[in-house]
Amino acid sequence: MHRIVRWTLAAVLAAGSLVAAGGATSPAAALDNGLARTPQMGWNDWNSFGCNVNETLVRQTADVMVSSGMAAAGYTYVNIDDCWSTKSRNANGDLVPDPQKFPSGMKALADYVHAKGLKLGIYSSAGTTTCAGYPASLGYERRDAALWASWGIDYLKYDNCGDHQGKNGQQRYTAMRDALAATGRPILFSLCNWGQESVWTWGMQTGNSWRTTGDIQANWNSVMGILDQQVGLEAYSGPGGWNDPDMLEVGVGSLTATEGRAHFSLWSLLNAPLIAGNDIRSMSAETRAILTNTEVIAVNQDWGGRQGHKISDNGNLEVWRKPMSNGSVAVVLLNRGTSAATVSTTASALGLGSASSYSVRDLWAHTTGSSSGTISAQVPGHGAAMYVVSGGGLVTPSPTPTPTGTGAIKGVGSGRCLDVAGASQTNGAQAQIWDCNGQANQQWTPTASGELRVYGNKCLDVNNRGTADGTNVIIWDCNGQSNQQWRLNSDGSITAVGANKCLDVYNAGTANGTKVIIWTCNGQANQRWTRA
Repeated sequence: MHRIVRWTLAAVLAAGSLVAAGGATSPAAALDNGLARTPQMGWNDWNSFGCNVNETLVRQTADVMVSSGMAAAGYTYVNIDDCWSTKSRNANGDLVPDPQKFPSGMKALADYVHAKGLKLGIYSSAGTTTCAGYPASLGYERRDAALWASWGIDYLKYDNCGDHQGKNGQQRYTAMRDALAATGRPILFSLCNWGQESVWTWGMQTGNSWRTTGDIQANWNSVMGILDQQVGLEAYSGPGGWNDPDMLEVGVGSLTATEGRAHFSLWSLLNAPLIAGNDIRSMSAETRAILTNTEVIAVNQDWGGRQGHKISDNGNLEVWRKPMSNGSVAVVLLNRGTSAATVSTTASALGLGSASSYSVRDLWAHTTGSSSGTISAQVPGHGAAMYVVSGGGLVTPSPTPTPTGTGAIKGVGSGRCLDVAGASQTNGAQAQIWDCNGQANQQWTPTASGELRVYGNKCLDVNNRGTADGTNVIIWDCNGQSNQQWRLNSDGSITAVGANKCLDVYNAGTANGTKVIIWTCNGQANQRWTRA
């Protein structure tokens, strides 16, 4: 949550991955609580109410989330922020809901929200106090998580205020991750450390989302400033864990409806959690229409889970692109200036192949047109147009001539080398990334038959000839089968020929020991490689 932005360099994730010199490792495991397979959607009280939260507000909001159509559009979580407890723990050491604000208690409130088909979220901080000075959870992780689970809590927003007692962010957030897991209750874990310690490099293993910046404010400059800080982070999110540029300010403060549509378009393209921050009990029809635009929401919730990114920047005019799982491309044409302007791109720039005509679906006008290749709109100041463009299919990168010689293969996203775990020569040894060291387990020889050989007689191999996203890449005796054939492409990707998927660093990890898998090709940095 609140008030402070700090930027420092992350330490490499230590929890869950003990590493030793020379390449031996237990690969870092991603958080696997089954939640947030698409970005979470819901509401949080802070942006509109601050500390003025109470049971009546939460119950009324749950009612309106259903009656307004928000629940039907996908909004699920009703989240309580700071200031919900008393100023001290009870004699047993437990947090206590403020009896004036929550006279029925949290269990009864959770039951009420659940009866609506919704879920209830709570708030704490990874320090000794919350941002508003209430007791927080550092040192009480197991006790607090068990208490929340007993109430039926479904979501934890975990802030970064209070005394940290000398512990870094990874230690503090990992402790709560493990405490939530120990309850046996699925509780979505939302990290709110304001983008400190390069949280995106270790967030996937720790939480279901992680704040990438300081707090958003309900004005255009704040929204645009936070947008700028998302550039380059797209490789770090995916199903189960999402970059979080903070909550939505649609219908809050000085943000106009035009600005709100742009804000919502961009957050959807970024695969951001869509957490409304307005008073939905009194929202205008225009605000409701923005928040419940199911065509825009469908871009955010696309099962492929690949975050959009900026492809063109011409002063105040920008183009943002997101490849969709069905081969189409979502695009936002953004005008950051104050006067209307024409913003344009092309199907080729969006990564679509050649076609005589492209279908262009306007997600705000809800109309479909066609184009011979140019996608263009007159966009109002502080506004955006949003389309899904289809036709031609996503372009497959062209292969490069087979390189000669033996050498290392370095990941663009991680800066680390393709490596055989533990320098093992045993069939089935896991491929991973590791600091480049020139050792034999990092020396790969491309062959004319498409192999990538290591140790002379072992081949990079897709385990058990798998074709599913996430299939492990290992080494095995070279046998000439298609699961040992690889195509090195001009864009730096490496295609597994048998599966027609790309060599991928698991969950865009950058830590030593992160395993290598195959995944649907998406052009992101964790799927691009160079000869070192």
